[in-house]
Amino acid sequence: MHFINPKTDFAFKRIFGGERSKDILISFLNAILYQEQAVIEDLEILNPYLAPKIRGIKDTYLDVKAKTTAGEVIIEMQVLNVEGFEKRILYNAAKTYSTQLATGEDYTLLNPVIALTLTDFILFEELSPLISRFILKEKDYLVDYPIHDIELVFVELPKFEIPLEALEHLWEKWIFFIKHARQLEEIPESFQQEPALKQAFEIANEANLNKEELEDLEKREIFIHDQRNAIKRALKQGMEQGIQKGMEQGIQKGMEQERSAQLISNIRLFQKLLKQTVSPEAELKEKSLEQLQELVTKLEQELQG
Repeated sequence: MHFINPKTDFAFKRIFGGERSKDILISFLNAILYQEQAVIEDLEILNPYLAPKIRGIKDTYLDVKAKTTAGEVIIEMQVLNVEGFEKRILYNAAKTYSTQLATGEDYTLLNPVIALTLTDFILFEELSPLISRFILKEKDYLVDYPIHDIELVFVELPKFEIPLEALEHLWEKWIFFIKHARQLEEIPESFQQEPALKQAFEIANEANLNKEELEDLEKREIFIHDQRNAIKRALKQGMEQGIQKGMEQGIQKGMEQERSAQLISNIRLFQKLLKQTVSPEAELKEKSLEQLQELVTKLEQELQG
């Protein structure tokens, strides 16, 4: 048995945003967002496309969008850390919130919006938790804004390191499924006890895909692989160029320091020959190469005159 990779947008949408995904999505969201409490009792999976109306903002697609009994949730699985990613998350959340009302409708009709983003890369190096949540707060005193209607939730998959045999909670099993389903050859026994998880594995079974779907999935995985290699190559080239530049700068600095030491030595010698007060070395080291050379030239002229 082989399973498609839930980290690709094709597979993620198929598993969590398809016609048979309602119970799967309810279980997943309650586990990740509400500590496995049954806060979301029902939901409607919506068309995830958001057509931007702000000039300069590119077309924005979400993987899954749902209207739940607790508000609206937009979900995105992101495997590449592309430029503008953080802005796109905020834009999607704000747009989902603002487009709930028709012209003239009362603001009290607005429902909370949660933007849940799963990343296959480390986004917050300074934060150790696997799941991080952001809401509006007062800047200096960190007091919460009275209305918690927009919340950004991030799940950084590389921070999840719990092995299969140590999984205890439902939220851990869901994250393990997303991160490792591709490497599994059968549904783990502990997962079969959870109806929604078992159904997710059944949808993810490659045997349930037709030829065209398998080709689309393969193309998407190749694209992701190529993009990651391009990023690695760019980083490597940048590092090599930085090292080369650093070496050149180091050589240049070394030559300048050697030249400076030689000029200072000459200045102190000339001042002794002229029976002048010898300048402290610390004072001379503060001068530029041009200033030291001018002083050497002046002392040489005095000696010759």
